[in-house]
Amino acid sequence: MDPVETAGQLIRALRGSRSQRAFARRIGYRGNPIANWEAGRRAPTADAVLEAAGRVGIDVPAALARFHPTAAPAYGAGGPAGVAAWLDALRGQLSRAEVARSAGLSRFAVTRWLNGSTRPRLPDFLVLVDALTGRLPDLVAELVDIDAVPALSGRYRRARASRRLAFELPWTEAVVRVLEASGPLDRDAIAAALGLAGPEVDACLAGLAEAGLVRRRGDGWRAVGELTVDTRDAPEAMVDLKAHWASLGVQRARALRPGDLVSYNVISVSRADLARIRQLHVDYFMAVRAIVAESEPEVAALVNVQLIGFDPVGQVRQHEVGTGASARTAQKTRKTQKNAEEGWRRE
Repeated sequence: MDPVETAGQLIRALRGSRSQRAFARRIGYRGNPIANWEAGRRAPTADAVLEAAGRVGIDVPAALARFHPTAAPAYGAGGPAGVAAWLDALRGQLSRAEVARSAGLSRFAVTRWLNGSTRPRLPDFLVLVDALTGRLPDLVAELVDIDAVPALSGRYRRARASRRLAFELPWTEAVVRVLEASGPLDRDAIAAALGLAGPEVDACLAGLAEAGLVRRRGDGWRAVGELTVDTRDAPEAMVDLKAHWASLGVQRARALRPGDLVSYNVISVSRADLARIRQLHVDYFMAVRAIVAESEPEVAALVNVQLIGFDPVGQVRQHEVGTGASARTAQKTRKTQKNAEEGWRRE
């Protein structure tokens, strides 16, 4: 993605059928900066563009809520402070250094944008949103007609096709990961790697090929597109996907292969310690994602992580969930967990 080109197309889409001068007047400019914005010679700040979107009738808070319901309230009344708070909410548990590295941007610039001391220009804002979520086309599609932003429209459609495949044929994700790691494979090799029947692999390959994500070359299949599986806008489908992969964990627990690791720990702890364990669970998940993002594929695997409570009183009190442990406590917890796992592990 060329962020300058994408920014220009987004502004042009916001302008719609208006002339550049009419659009400039509509959003509060006496001059006409629009030509320079659309051509990429200059760039407005992200908060100015979102304010412009509101002035032409787009409900920006609603668009942000559809895109990322959890972070949306941080936007508040908008403006520079709202943009900074929203970006920081998107960041979640990631450090600012990790965000900057993922975005390929200066750590000092990212820090200033997230704390609101400076205002990101639109191209940098787009890069940052993509680094934080991997779903920039979805955000743009909530604001304008995605077809008016050709720099993102193809990626948007591929992502939608990927999600549809994930709902209908959950094994498609594993097929793509195996092909990414192993290079060209025929149908039988894929079936053997995943423990699937041939017809099931055929169905996955057909769907992936139609979505432009795999291609047959000679006697083997190759992954040729990026499979994006993000179901935050479809929570019921996400439940089904989690159940699918959890059920695979059950199957493999009964017939382990070399390299498989299946562990469990039935515990009784204080509510405060359960909250710390819950945070370790989240931290582990994010650490795995960070490793995957920087790794070169050589092998495919499934990482299943569950934390299941047996609370006779009810759910863990909300104010306790997400409580972080100190570095010393976390280190002690890791050591305790390691010792416990060695005693309770079932392989």
